[in-house]
Amino acid sequence: MIYWLPATAQQREIPLYENGVPNARKAPADYVEQTDADGRVTKVTQPALVPFFAEKRTATGTAILIFPGGGYRLLSLGACEEIARALQSEGITAFVVKYRLPNDTIMVDKSIGPLQDAQAAIKIVRKRAAEWNINPDRIGMMGLSAGGHLVSMEGTQLNRVVIDNKEKISLRPDFMALLYPVIIYDPDIPRTRETLIGKMPSRELLDQYSTDKHVSIATPPTFLVHAADDDVIPVKNTLCFFNALQHAGVKTEMHIQQSGGHGFALTDLNSKDNWFRMFKSWLAENGF
Repeated sequence: MIYWLPATAQQREIPLYENGVPNARKAPADYVEQTDADGRVTKVTQPALVPFFAEKRTATGTAILIFPGGGYRLLSLGACEEIARALQSEGITAFVVKYRLPNDTIMVDKSIGPLQDAQAAIKIVRKRAAEWNINPDRIGMMGLSAGGHLVSMEGTQLNRVVIDNKEKISLRPDFMALLYPVIIYDPDIPRTRETLIGKMPSRELLDQYSTDKHVSIATPPTFLVHAADDDVIPVKNTLCFFNALQHAGVKTEMHIQQSGGHGFALTDLNSKDNWFRMFKSWLAENGF
């Protein structure tokens, strides 16, 4: 299968599942994956990794799985490709994860579909680490917006295994980077919440998907970036997660930009600052 990222050569996809996609219903004939001119993908039924392998001569052994945002309604891949290529140039292998979007049409339980794909993604990278010149103890996850929610679930709900893992491969990322993430499931972000867990979730379900409530000392070290003027995902999401990490004693670094809005990639368009520079320093400081 070939997948086209905008303004790039072809990238060969690596399927997440070898023996059928779990938690899947047969997709109707009109449920076909689509990609628009801006690289936004919908109706994913075959989740996969899009790899950006570091050159052997520069490879550090570190790998990062990048989870796109899009409110769990689509996957916005443009920013992810830009970040993946920047990581690749630094000797870090990057994988953009094309995960399934929650939908009752193609899933038995839509609330766990994205998490299954996140767990399958890190499982396959860790399993094939030697083949891909990756250190299995230096595999991180990066999530943008709703992708940040998914990554924060993966990093905080470590005992919630929703895939087959007979090999008992560790599904814990070694570190996380969350860019303008959804953390709190509350009235401020109804669309993202409703898409994943429905319009009338119980308080118990809201708490389960508010990832700040599940931070523990086992949560991986985390790098956080948000713009104070983000009018899509309020900055309080990042602040709340940072406070939870601090309370649990987890190593963390947070950068709140004065401006920049929502959905930026490598550079804040207003200040021209580059969070990526600080992220590289943070990786080095923590041995990643």
